[in-house]
Amino acid sequence: MCLVYILDDDEELSESLAWLLESVGIRSERFQDARTFLRSYDRTRPACLVLDVRMPELSGFGVQELLNETGSPLPVVFVSAHGDIRMSVRAMQNGAVDFLEKPYDPQHLLDVVQNAQHTARERFAREAQQSRLRAKLDTLTAREREVLALSVEGASNKQIAGRLGISAKTVDVHRARIRDKTGAESVPALVRDVLRLDAW
Repeated sequence: MCLVYILDDDEELSESLAWLLESVGIRSERFQDARTFLRSYDRTRPACLVLDVRMPELSGFGVQELLNETGSPLPVVFVSAHGDIRMSVRAMQNGAVDFLEKPYDPQHLLDVVQNAQHTARERFAREAQQSRLRAKLDTLTAREREVLALSVEGASNKQIAGRLGISAKTVDVHRARIRDKTGAESVPALVRDVLRLDAW
C-alpha cells in the first residue's frame, strides 16, 4: 500500500482531497503545517506527497528543499491557487513530479497521484535494493574495497595487482571473497550494480 501525504494549511481543501482519494481506495494522511509533517514522515514506507506551495512558517518549496537535502525518495506533487510558470519551473527543476493549479480537476488529480504512487513504489524498491547492497559492501575489508574500486574503474586483474603491489593470484582470491560476501554472480555484475549506487 502506497500512502499519500497531504500537506496543506487549508483544512477544507485537504479534507476534500482526502475524501476524493479514499473514494478510490487510496489511503492518505493530512497535515496542516510542515514541521509536524517532517516529524511524522516515515521514509521506510513507499509514499508520495501532495504539497501546497504557500503555507505559514515553512513554504512548500522549503519542504521540498529539506526533503532533497536528506535524499528523500518521496515524489512530490505541488498544488497552488497562486501558481505561475516560474513557480512550476522551479518545482520541476527541484524534482517535483507535477504541479497543479487549484481548483484542480478531480479526475486529473487522481491520475497524477496514481502516477506519483507508481513512481514512489519504483523509487522505494530501488532504495531498498541499494541499502541491501551497501550493507553487503560494508562487510568488505579495506583491501577488498580497493580491489573492487579498481574493478569499478575498469582495471584488469594484472593492472590491479600492479597498482596494489600484490600478485594476480592474490587479486583472484580477493575477487572470490568479494563475490562470496556480496552474493554477486560475478565481479562484473557487482561492478554494474555498484555503478548504479549514488555513493558507496
